Amino acid sequence: MSYIADTSAQDTTIKKSRSLKKLIVPVFGVVIAAVIFYLFILPPIINWTKGTSAVHKEKLNIATVEQGLFIRDLSVQGKVTAARRPTLYSPAQGTVTYLVEAGDSVMSQQTVAIIDSPELKSEYNQQQANLIRLKNQLEREKIQVKKSNLEQENQIGQAQVALNAAKREMRRANEAMKNKVISDIDYQKASDDLQNAKREYEHAVKEVALVKESQKFEIKTRELELQSQQVKVTELKRQVDGLKVTSPVTGLVGNLNAQQKNSVAKNQSLLSIVDLSEYELEVQIPESYADDLALGMEAEITLNQSMYQGELVAISPEITQGRVQGKVRFKDSNLTGLRQNQRLTTRIILERKHNIQYLPRGQFLKTYNGQFAYVVTDNSAVKTAIKIGSRSLGKVEVISGLKTGDTVVISDSDIFKDAPSVRILQ
Repeated sequence: MSYIADTSAQDTTIKKSRSLKKLIVPVFGVVIAAVIFYLFILPPIINWTKGTSAVHKEKLNIATVEQGLFIRDLSVQGKVTAARRPTLYSPAQGTVTYLVEAGDSVMSQQTVAIIDSPELKSEYNQQQANLIRLKNQLEREKIQVKKSNLEQENQIGQAQVALNAAKREMRRANEAMKNKVISDIDYQKASDDLQNAKREYEHAVKEVALVKESQKFEIKTRELELQSQQVKVTELKRQVDGLKVTSPVTGLVGNLNAQQKNSVAKNQSLLSIVDLSEYELEVQIPESYADDLALGMEAEITLNQSMYQGELVAISPEITQGRVQGKVRFKDSNLTGLRQNQRLTTRIILERKHNIQYLPRGQFLKTYNGQFAYVVTDNSAVKTAIKIGSRSLGKVEVISGLKTGDTVVISDSDIFKDAPSVRILQ
């Protein structure tokens, strides 16, 4: 039996060559693994072995300590009100007639309403008639005084004549007594007549003086009565003239507080006038700033994206619901676009300090209440004791613990978990 020879003796075994693509994939995987290990696995292992935690820089807000002007301020919301908005009241009971409507422009001293008060007018007429009566009485009294003065002068004149006659009779009696041609009885009678004439004259003079004093007192009494009545009439005239209610300022008429031709009581509110030449802001300031407030403090008011200067002109002595009410007045009187009760943001300047170290205000103040901060040095944040002074809306004063140029983490420090130092990853 014969066999057929195959070609196996001619075959040669060939070794398979490794593909370049199959070599690149493992190498690339090793490189990626090494990078991941170096960036994400190795740093935590190193930090763990050193006892130090790490935080990425992107999670932190870092600022630098600066030195310069530090302004302590606060921001409050203010409501625009007119600095002068007088309310007009009825001067007497009567019927009101308005001459203006709500929103009308009025000038100073312009009549805006009239009160018809028959009772007041009647009383004024009565008192004026009484005044005329007292004037007539005073004139009549003065005439009576003149008439009485004439009578008193006549009485003194008669007493003077009687005295002169008694003096002549006494001289004649003295001559007759020397010549012994008159009896003693007649001489004594002449002497008595002289004494009686002197007494009558002196009495007449004193009586006239007393009458004149009494007349002067009566005249003064009448004059005082007249003056008192004149005061009453003047006051009533003022009230009658006040029945024409006039505007004390130039401005706009507010709401009318009574209906046209309605009866109103004395001192009842009629209407208000809003003076638009001066504006104020009513602001509510937190109670914690009450002790720092003072009249005359500067204020900056934001209106239509523009800044206007103001001044704190009033501070309420009372605290209501944890707030103190104040008033800020615009320094610029030529303002346009303001409306009653419009709300504006106001910045009140409490204090200005020069050459002061400060940091931007941040969440780090809440973590340790401003007693510690993390200072960044050589990619590490080190917990450092500091002392914070005044605080403003955007800045805080640094008293100690930091120096100008230090880099400080001002974001929330809770991320550091109270660690003494933390590594910052770039």
